[in-house]
Amino acid sequence: MDQPVQRYKLRISYRGTKYYGWQTQGLSIDWKGTLLPDGSQPPTIQVICRRAIEKVVGHHVKLVGSSRTDSGVHAKGQVATFDTHMTNIPIEGLRRAVNSRLPPDIVIGTIEPCAAGFDVIRHTDRKRYQYVIWNAPDPSPFFGELAFHRWQPLDLAAMSDAAGQLQGEHDFNAFAKPGHGRLNTVRTVHECSVHGRGPKVVIGVTGSGFLWNMVRIIAGTLVEVGSGRFKPEDIGPMLRSRDRALTGSTAPAHGLYLQWVRFKVEQNTPLGGDHDQQSQNS
Repeated sequence: MDQPVQRYKLRISYRGTKYYGWQTQGLSIDWKGTLLPDGSQPPTIQVICRRAIEKVVGHHVKLVGSSRTDSGVHAKGQVATFDTHMTNIPIEGLRRAVNSRLPPDIVIGTIEPCAAGFDVIRHTDRKRYQYVIWNAPDPSPFFGELAFHRWQPLDLAAMSDAAGQLQGEHDFNAFAKPGHGRLNTVRTVHECSVHGRGPKVVIGVTGSGFLWNMVRIIAGTLVEVGSGRFKPEDIGPMLRSRDRALTGSTAPAHGLYLQWVRFKVEQNTPLGGDHDQQSQNS
């Protein structure tokens, strides 16, 4: 006899280097990238996680993620949901069984039951992204695919000053990839910061929502402030211009991480990475 259907919420960490982002993609006739071993579609985090879950619960599931991270982007705290009637499987056993069917660069950190009406997209309140830069003369042999290498010295004080001016509610059209398709480009950045320890520089951006490539363009612009191409006081005119041509380059995907997601229906610790540092971002 089938059990009642239960919705589960997952926290997923992944190294996005080998994947074409989170979202399942259709296979076009002119596709030139790699495919899954069965040749059915490009490898994405969503499809690989969904298939692993289906092998454990024994039926098709709809896996819905909170963020559509792009190709090559990583996550410490992606959140997703799926429904199943196979509630007789102990939660920790379910988590371990799914992880055993995933490649080592994708890990389910937690699985927990949630309300049937919980919507991982609609109930998102804010997200924190981190952008990691390796600022040293030589690249790191260990961080090559996990950080953006910049050999030129960066002025972190200037970058921090510029980052602070991005906080608040602004029209971020100048910081979005053209063709984003959004009629409303006003977004709220709750926090934007720059911190460095040794050669590692981390840009943190927390917001209620983001436009296409917005965090990567913010990161690229702040890097160009740090290298002297722009000044901190240029940020205001950039925002007011709404002109993408006046902002900095789009920083490469491999330095970007989805750190955590916080939900409107949860007032406690957000489900995501770095649970002990929740004064931070999205």
